[in-house]
Amino acid sequence: MKDEILFQLAESVEVKQKLVAKTAEIEDAVSIIINAFNSAHKILLCGNGGSAADCQHMAAEFVGKFKKERKALPAMALSTDTSVITALTNDCGGDVIFSRQVEAHGRKGDVLIAISTSGSSLNILNAIKAAKAQGLKTIGLTGEKGEKMRKLCDLCITVPSSNTPRIQEAHLAVEHIICGLVEKEMFQ
Repeated sequence: MKDEILFQLAESVEVKQKLVAKTAEIEDAVSIIINAFNSAHKILLCGNGGSAADCQHMAAEFVGKFKKERKALPAMALSTDTSVITALTNDCGGDVIFSRQVEAHGRKGDVLIAISTSGSSLNILNAIKAAKAQGLKTIGLTGEKGEKMRKLCDLCITVPSSNTPRIQEAHLAVEHIICGLVEKEMFQ
């Protein structure tokens, strides 16, 4: 068991070390988000499963705080309204649960952050398309097989791994870096 623990920790560290090559994309994501907030726009986030949890976490960091007391920043995870999600799933199908919410809540100048380890979830791809059609900036977080998502997003941070747990761990690191830098730059 100890060997497996050491192996998994080493694998996680290796994937995160490879993120050093993504520094420019992370900086660009921070700039896009700051520009939106400074222009009185909001952040919408969407993801499935563990990525939905990441969306809620990231929205909470913006609305609440990351490390310092400051004013709330407008962000919402589109995975949290169970009545809307279940109604849309029942009436329209699961492929539109996020795109319909983008249509309802998104405005030109807002930002959609879409998180998908595979980069091929249809409801996420549809949300990105809806966001682009409405003039939102789109930021994606995906794994190395996320070609469909990369092609759609204005900016896509791709974790160099195909191992779902390692991708999710790296996404959380990137999300924390983004939240920390947004807060630091906006509230010096």
